[in-house]
Amino acid sequence: MKSLNQYIYDIEVPGTRQFANKVDQYANSIDLTLGQSGFEPAEYIKEAMITAIQDNKLRYTHNKGLLELREAISKYTFDRHQTYYNPENEIVVTNGGSEGIDDILRTILNPGDEVILPSPTYLGYEPIIKLAGCNVKLVDTTSTKFKPTATNVKQAITEDTKAIIFNYPTNPTGTTLTYEEIASIVNVLEDTGVYIITDEIYSENVYDHKHHSFMEFPSIRNQLFVVNGLSKSHALTGARVGYVLSTPRLIEEVTTVHLYNSICVATPSQYGAISALKNGNEDIKKMNQAYLERRNYIYSRIQKMGLPVEKPEGAFYIFPDVSQYNKDSFAFCTQLLESEQLAVVPGKSFSEFGEGHIRLSFACTMQEIKEACNRLQRFLENYKNKEANME
Repeated sequence: MKSLNQYIYDIEVPGTRQFANKVDQYANSIDLTLGQSGFEPAEYIKEAMITAIQDNKLRYTHNKGLLELREAISKYTFDRHQTYYNPENEIVVTNGGSEGIDDILRTILNPGDEVILPSPTYLGYEPIIKLAGCNVKLVDTTSTKFKPTATNVKQAITEDTKAIIFNYPTNPTGTTLTYEEIASIVNVLEDTGVYIITDEIYSENVYDHKHHSFMEFPSIRNQLFVVNGLSKSHALTGARVGYVLSTPRLIEEVTTVHLYNSICVATPSQYGAISALKNGNEDIKKMNQAYLERRNYIYSRIQKMGLPVEKPEGAFYIFPDVSQYNKDSFAFCTQLLESEQLAVVPGKSFSEFGEGHIRLSFACTMQEIKEACNRLQRFLENYKNKEANME
């Protein structure tokens, strides 16, 4: 047989899926692994999708997506950031934000290029970069409360740097950036020619202050790609509706990759997305209020357990440091699952700078979170007792 893509051997199943896939082996398990809302999609979204099917709207759409959907995205974006993207030529609808990121990277990267990732980082970026024959440069943010700074971004840029990917609010830490923090980074990146990819899939899930975006800075418009979608904001992970915003020239090239990748997003999903964007503001507020209560609860409990942890400002993850118990986060999570039937994600899955941490999702029900905290606390107490007995 002919050999496979030489880069595939560096890719492995992500830690989120490794532990999520093990959950079914335990009858009494609690799963805090996946970034998936515990809420059900709103009825008006489902009705729009059902109506589209009943009306036989099951054929291809424009490669960029239904114009009505792109118009809704344009308005939705302007209402939040007072930044206009033309629905005709500056927006393309993709199969989730994940496909959008893949399309962008395949559009801009040549073998040997380098992409900067502030880390710990979402585990889906590095494999795509490596499959393109490119190099990843991780920027350690552990000493700056998981936030990149103008200084460490500037230090990371080399002549091989093609792009930098930001994800704020971030998966796995829940950290986000203020307007001033973004502005300082923009001052470093503008006029460098480095492409800026900002993954804002959690932009609606912000708890303590307003979300700000790199799109609010006109000076980087020509080098910026904005990625977003409805998976997290509207509890639509399975509908697979994402989108990319950029300049007409760049969107045209991304669309070319997209059309060879998947032609278009499923037509009923696009109609559901139109309804979501037009009608979903109040539901977003209700879900965020519930996430806020869950964030506050799990943060308080983890603090009381004595685990160092940053308070999440957005998304629905918390990222405590468990290195005082076991510096090997994979071993820690395996023992936790086997002994307490609680599934969480090893921090190492999010780069070497996540090692010694674990990621817990608080997107599930409060009842599940309370029981998960009870199990984690019991596990830590038993861990301490075992160590004391060994001494």
